[in-house]
Amino acid sequence: MTASESPAVSAPGIHAPAMPPLALLLDVDGPVASPVTRDVKREIIDDLVALAAAGIPVVFNTGRSDAFIREQVMEPMIAAGIPAGTIIHAICEKGAVWFSYTAAGPGPIHVDRELAVPAAYGDDIRRMVAEDYAGHMFFDETKRAMVSVEQHIEVPNADYLAEQKLFDADAMELMARHGLGVVRLDHHAPNSDDEVDYRVDPTIISTDIESVRLGKDLGASRAVELLAAQGITPAAWRTVGDSRTDYAMADWLHHNDHAVKHVDVRPADGIPEKPYPVLTAGDLGLEASVIHDDAGGAFLRSWREALGA
Repeated sequence: MTASESPAVSAPGIHAPAMPPLALLLDVDGPVASPVTRDVKREIIDDLVALAAAGIPVVFNTGRSDAFIREQVMEPMIAAGIPAGTIIHAICEKGAVWFSYTAAGPGPIHVDRELAVPAAYGDDIRRMVAEDYAGHMFFDETKRAMVSVEQHIEVPNADYLAEQKLFDADAMELMARHGLGVVRLDHHAPNSDDEVDYRVDPTIISTDIESVRLGKDLGASRAVELLAAQGITPAAWRTVGDSRTDYAMADWLHHNDHAVKHVDVRPADGIPEKPYPVLTAGDLGLEASVIHDDAGGAFLRSWREALGA
């Protein structure tokens, strides 16, 4: 839906219509939170609250931890005034962890332990970061299933990305020492049984080490299940991301017969051919230089205006 689209929406106060005209499935880093400052602009928080209050399901689908979502997204949304009865879902660590929250705060945290990286490997990564890479990155202590390291905010990104390549190579070598099969991009290193169970996944500000079963497609599946448990079947979906891996959200939804359009807020990586529409900031009449949360915020505002929210 672009700003020119204007579906009917339930009256304010009915926060969970059975078939809303739209549901939002949002990556967090990039489209919602700034990859530079890591926080979320107040106007984005306000638009998210307004859309949710208008009956539009808002679901976050992120590699971030539940702690990050609580601090950077949930608490500001609650402070901005989520209406009573409105439920927001957060799928974290690419589908391994999930929880929901309302104006009263967060519900139970769910963790799929079968998808967790072995604790001994995580302990070794923590030590390796402390001993060899602490000047450029830190170990994310908030992850429950994945193992992640992240760029220090004060470190120039170019410097971090150069160091990241060295870290990723060491992380791959450490996988082998633990007898684990691993893949990073096109580099496959199976274990002794010729199996690959884990992935080293670099982003522009971090590296995630995770089960190969995790991904934005798993998050999309969980999103549909969470809404179905509420009796909600959206008429259409908008997925929003800033990387090629985020297209997996829309891929899964399209494959499972859901109407979907994907928004790419960092299309410089190239837009792949897809059987569903792909939108960029240009579709809102904005310059190609408008990316990340500036583009994500522009789309949220356009949907809010189209809905009259």
